Amino acid sequence: MRAYDALKEYMDRAMAIRTAMTLFEWDNETLAPRQAGALTAEVIGSLSGEYFSIITGTEFAACLAACQEEDGELTEAESANVRELAEELERIKCIPREEYQAFARLTAQAGAVWAQAKRDRNFMAFAPALASIIQYQKKFAAYRAKEGEALYDVMLDEYEKGFSMKNLDVFFGEIRTELTPLLQKIREKGRRIDDSFLRGDYPADKQERLARFLAEYVGFDFEKGVLGVSAHPFTTNLHNRDVRITTHYTDRVDSSLFSVIHEAGHGIYEMGIRDDLTLTPAGQGASMGMHESQSRFFENIIGRSSAFWIPIYEKLRALFPDELGEIPREAFVAAVNKVEPGLIRTEADELTYSLHVLIRYEIEKLLIEEDMDVRDIPRVWADKYEEYLGLRPSHDGEGALQDIHWAQGSFGYFPSYALGSAFGAQIYFHMRKAMDFDGLLERGELGVIREYLREHIHQYGRIRTSRQLLIDMTGEDFNPDYYVWYLKEKYGEIYRVR
Repeated sequence: MRAYDALKEYMDRAMAIRTAMTLFEWDNETLAPRQAGALTAEVIGSLSGEYFSIITGTEFAACLAACQEEDGELTEAESANVRELAEELERIKCIPREEYQAFARLTAQAGAVWAQAKRDRNFMAFAPALASIIQYQKKFAAYRAKEGEALYDVMLDEYEKGFSMKNLDVFFGEIRTELTPLLQKIREKGRRIDDSFLRGDYPADKQERLARFLAEYVGFDFEKGVLGVSAHPFTTNLHNRDVRITTHYTDRVDSSLFSVIHEAGHGIYEMGIRDDLTLTPAGQGASMGMHESQSRFFENIIGRSSAFWIPIYEKLRALFPDELGEIPREAFVAAVNKVEPGLIRTEADELTYSLHVLIRYEIEKLLIEEDMDVRDIPRVWADKYEEYLGLRPSHDGEGALQDIHWAQGSFGYFPSYALGSAFGAQIYFHMRKAMDFDGLLERGELGVIREYLREHIHQYGRIRTSRQLLIDMTGEDFNPDYYVWYLKEKYGEIYRVR
């Protein structure tokens, strides 16, 4: 028997357990009753223990070592799986099993605690659970850290390899330096844009019809995916033939509309991963940053463009004749691109979006590197929003409780959103040279764009890193200047400022 075939038996068992836990995650956020959390968390803890035992077992390690010795005989996909499994073993073998399981149970319950605290607008009700999560994450990072390596850098590496605090400080510094003057110029000298018609009596059933239409229009295959409702829109998948997205419906039609396009972008990525990779460690997005590049590419670069709405705006007006019947397409496009500092990250315009991410990045550094007390988060959060965006939250629900990520233990994740926006801008500038991008949108030929992304990014899963994908596709390594150029070009034109 080939060494890889022996390894695959253990890999398949481990992936089956991870798939089951993913299904529980979906259920917890969508349909599970509120009182299910504690007992379901016990099940998840048991499953995580079984996963831990497989990955850290002596037989698994022996098979993995044998495969590493025979790397030249492996296919590209097999080699990628061996690499991913080796990294996973390094991540968890230093963690005591009981701590690994306890953390899985904790995060399984923390989502419900967060959701209730958000409904009650009471951060302090969530603070004890969050403090425990941070304590575990810092302990786990300390187990993994190399000599002299910062704990937060360990966490960042899990989501985007090659981007440490040193890199991100430079990246966010450029964004702040380049975009703050443009934001100021728009607020002082830019044209006034009316978006009042986006808020109103938009029935949820009609929003759902629009959501399904838009998801399918951009390429989400409902034979392989489903659309649900959750407090915080998200995407998850069991494999490339079972991809699940959610949205929420509010009195602002653009909120769900762009959430759906965003999550559909994630879903299209997952559906585009090759069959020989799905249900393996390499069968997921190259990184969280690259995943966000695709969701934000569909949401903003495609979905908020004027060309995108040319073939379909009349369908939107027909669905909401009282609200949008008298609104020209040009006015609608201007409204959904309006720049207006706000408190909610997921509702932010493109220009101010990365400032929301910057705030979370700076708070995470304080929590991990400077041991800031979690009880200080609401105050620090409000101070930073006032500093960067000129606003203060009136309650915790629109402040430090608006995101579920920390309840899931996802420290180091938030910078991926800004990096993803920058990756997407670089991809966009390349694709404008490679094809008639706006013409395809105007003709409703999104399949050409989608297939190009599948060919150059989606199909590879984790075989290639984000930077490798950018180099192979665009001919150059990551360059954040494209993001700045994109925003200056787009919003300079919309607001008629230079």
